[in-house]
Amino acid sequence: MSLKKQYLKSKDRCKVSFRVPKAAAPGAKTVHIVGEFNDWSAVKTPMKRLKSGEFTAVMELAPGQAYQFRYLIDQTIWENDWEADRYVKSDFGDCENSVVVV
Repeated sequence: MSLKKQYLKSKDRCKVSFRVPKAAAPGAKTVHIVGEFNDWSAVKTPMKRLKSGEFTAVMELAPGQAYQFRYLIDQTIWENDWEADRYVKSDFGDCENSVVVV
């Protein structure tokens, strides 16, 4: 799993590319990004499945902020981003959330 950031000069936004490799979600039908940027919705932000079996999504986020998020695989398995900027304890259960700082 990985994050790539590209700050846009034309507008006050950072384009963040999220990627889930096939090895992290073998045989997955769907992967969604669930986080503060979409009100923790399990359906608002589906990732695109590539022929390689990887999943990708690009979001434009406001810079100067940190956003908590997780990946939801096939609506049943929660995963963190292996290359997140940091991790914080979740308010729900005994787990951590990934954080992207833009």
